[in-house]
Amino acid sequence: MNVRPDSPTHALQRRRLLAGLTAFGASALLPGCQTAATGTPGKPYRIDVHHHFAPPEYSAALRALMQNHAKWSVQGTLEEMDKSGTATCFTSLINPGMQAWGNDAAGARKIARVSNEYAAQLMRDHPGRFGSFASIPFPDIEGSLREIEYAYDVLKADGIYLWTSYGGKLLGDPAFFPILEELNRRKAVVYTHPATPACCSQIMPYVSINAIEGPVDTTRTMISLIFQGGAAKFPDIQWIFSHSGGVTPFLLSRFQREEVEKDRKSVMPHGLMHELRKFYYDTAQGHHDGALKALLAIIPTSQVLYGTDYPFWDGRKVSEDLAKGGFSAAERMAIDRDNALRLFPRLKA
Repeated sequence: MNVRPDSPTHALQRRRLLAGLTAFGASALLPGCQTAATGTPGKPYRIDVHHHFAPPEYSAALRALMQNHAKWSVQGTLEEMDKSGTATCFTSLINPGMQAWGNDAAGARKIARVSNEYAAQLMRDHPGRFGSFASIPFPDIEGSLREIEYAYDVLKADGIYLWTSYGGKLLGDPAFFPILEELNRRKAVVYTHPATPACCSQIMPYVSINAIEGPVDTTRTMISLIFQGGAAKFPDIQWIFSHSGGVTPFLLSRFQREEVEKDRKSVMPHGLMHELRKFYYDTAQGHHDGALKALLAIIPTSQVLYGTDYPFWDGRKVSEDLAKGGFSAAERMAIDRDNALRLFPRLKA
C-alpha cells in the first residue's frame, strides 16, 4: 500500500520503525547485553545484592576459631561479575559471618570494624563495582549502634547486613527494637541472610542445614517482624530478604489465617499483605520457575532484586533462569537493575 509522506498513517509507521530501531539499538548497545551481530558481551549493568566476600582479617580470625569458608578473592569476584554482566555487587560477609563470635562482643566489634573498612576500601579501589552492606556486632546493642554510626557517617556504607536470627532470637524480637529504631531513623536498607538455627542442626544430618533451615529461618524472621509489630513500628527500614522470601509464599494462607483468627491489628494495622508487599526479595537460589511464580503471586515485580549468592552460585545460571520466566524486557530490567536503583540512587551516576 502506498502511503503519502504527510499522512497520519505514514507518521504512525515511522514512529513504529523508529521504536523498533531504538529497541534493536538498546539490545545491541545496552550494557551487559549481547550484540546481535557478534554475540559478544557489552558492558555489565546488573546490580547484585546477594554477593559474599571474605576480608583477609576475617578469614584469619575464622581460622583461629578453627572455622573456614568458601574460596574468595577480589580478582575472582571481578571476573565473575564481568562474565555474568554484573556492574555492581553489594558485599556481605560470607558464612558463618558475625555468628562465629557468638557472645564474644569485643571480638565481634573488632571483626565488624575491620570487615567494614575493607569493604569501604574495595569501593574506593574499584569505583562503581562494589557497594557495602556493613556488618554490625548484633545483638550487642551498644556495639551495633556505634558501628551503624561509623559505617554510615565515616565509611559511607550503602546498608546494613543482618542475619535472620541470633542465639535463637529472630529479628522481630522486641529486645532488638533499639537497633531497629536507629535503622529506621536512618531510613536504612537492611539486607538479611538466613542463619543456621541451633534448634534444628541435628534433625537431618545427611543434608546441609542450609538446604532447608536457611529458607525457613528467613520466613521465621519475616513473620516475627510483622506479627510482633516491628515492621509497622519501623516503616522506614527497607528490608531485603534472601532466596525469594524463603518458604513464605508457600505458607501464606496459614499466616493469613493467623492474622484473622488472632486479630493482629494492634501490631500490624495495615495488615499482613501490606508489609509483605513492602519488603524486597532477592533471586539468589530462588530463581527457578516454581519459586519465582510463587513469589510473584503475592508481590509485584517492583520488589524483586537480582541476587546470585556468589561464590556459592553462578550469576549466569540465575540470568538464564530469569530469561525463562516469561518477563517482559522492562520487567527484566527492573529485576536486573532498576529496582535496585530506587534503593541505591547513588549508582545512577
